[in-house]
Amino acid sequence: MSRVVVAVLGAGGTMGLPMARNIARAGLDVRAWNRTRDKAEPLSDDGATVVDTAAEAVDGADAIVTMLADGDAVLESMRDAIPKAAAGSIWVQMSTIGESATERCADLAKEHDVAFLDAPVLGTKAPAEQGNLLVMASGDASLRDRVEPIFDAVGQRTMWVGDEPGIASRLKLVTNSWVLSVVEASAETLALAEGLDLDPRLFLEAVGGGPLDLGYLQNKGKAILERNFEPAFTLELAVKDASLVEESIQRRELDLPLLRTVRERMAQGVPDHGDEDMSATYWTSAPRSS
Repeated sequence: MSRVVVAVLGAGGTMGLPMARNIARAGLDVRAWNRTRDKAEPLSDDGATVVDTAAEAVDGADAIVTMLADGDAVLESMRDAIPKAAAGSIWVQMSTIGESATERCADLAKEHDVAFLDAPVLGTKAPAEQGNLLVMASGDASLRDRVEPIFDAVGQRTMWVGDEPGIASRLKLVTNSWVLSVVEASAETLALAEGLDLDPRLFLEAVGGGPLDLGYLQNKGKAILERNFEPAFTLELAVKDASLVEESIQRRELDLPLLRTVRERMAQGVPDHGDEDMSATYWTSAPRSS
């Protein structure tokens, strides 16, 4: 019996590359495409077939995974590729693209009679490499068994949150709201400690192990104190994600000003630190420490 063929679009990115690798290592037949082909070439060592176009990747595939930077990139790639999608194939949209773009993707899939699952992931580079992402999925429940091998390959857990595409993306916006708020608050708190002539390690020690502690606080705090901003998730992408949250806030006329403030603050750091980890937002609050 032939193996399941999975097309991975965006297979050379920070998240797409390790996800494609883990899918291939799980025994699925991966066709990998990335706008910059060289970034996907390492997947050849894991048995994946690296191709030149998105349409070539999609042609005859059983499932199509999109993991690209934003909604425009996803839609542009799939508009070119989806006419080649096989009858009965499933488009598994795993990028973080917000409500509006998810709706447009679902409409595009419907136009071409392709099943559609909304399945963004929670996690950054290291969990992606380890296959420890959280997959948040919504869509037709009858498709679950068919995509389970893909989700099991990339994630430690899958949450099925509804039968309608879009629910998972809304949950991802909520979780991102929390992550972004924690990162900005952590950066500003450490900057405050330094501004008060305190060793910021005292703050991390004071909350460590207690009800106010967070693994993410300790992780990002350590990175800030060591001035190690190797990107697990870049500041530029964090601003993109904050913008998606704010878009939904405005769309639903909610009065939630914190995320606007976080987005604006993080955006100030993008010109100089956009390619660094999102914890580099710290430099905007403590420029004297540079």
